[in-house]
Amino acid sequence: MKSFQYVITDELGLHARPAGMLAKEAKNYDSEITITKGDKTVSCTRLMAVMGMCIKKGDTVTVTVNGGDEEATFTAIKEFFEANV
Repeated sequence: MKSFQYVITDELGLHARPAGMLAKEAKNYDSEITITKGDKTVSCTRLMAVMGMCIKKGDTVTVTVNGGDEEATFTAIKEFFEANV
């Protein structure tokens, strides 16, 4: 299991467009990818659950990757966050 913390930089936070892109990206991997804010954790493949977390600019989230291809998934998801959120 690998994880990283990320501070949201998008002015609108993790709103519909980047959340949809995240869900679509997460479905490309075999590993389970979760996002945690505070005490709430959801799967990144679940668009409505991610949007329901109300992640705003400046919030710190923890992204966790667990599974057979976690090295490649970890790198790709971290790059996704840095480029899109």
